[in-house]
Amino acid sequence: MSSTGTADLIANLMLNTLAQGNAIIALTAVLIITMMLSDFMNNAATAAVMCPIALSSAQALGVNGDAFLMAVAVGASCAFLTPIGHQNNTLILGPGGFRFGDYWRLGVPLEVIVAVVGIPALLYFWPL
Repeated sequence: MSSTGTADLIANLMLNTLAQGNAIIALTAVLIITMMLSDFMNNAATAAVMCPIALSSAQALGVNGDAFLMAVAVGASCAFLTPIGHQNNTLILGPGGFRFGDYWRLGVPLEVIVAVVGIPALLYFWPL
């Protein structure tokens, strides 16, 4: 994604439409987008897709990329909304008698907590 310029294109699109030049909003967007992708993809694949985008975003804003990379690491570990995002979710689907939509009841509050606690923590430990 980096060598083809796709990461820069996606990062600029995100920065122009969502963040509008604000680094904290961009960091939040990277975290939330990574969490959303992690619900449908393996966490390693999600991190591989989002790391170049996060770095391009940080470079375009002229800020330290460490917080953006940590947002990807945290977001890629948050597969709470679907049974297909992580193998443990899939393993308990049948034996637990769960349905696909059951994951949303606990997953949405967990993802909100991760975002509300995670963004200030990222900014504290890895300042922009």
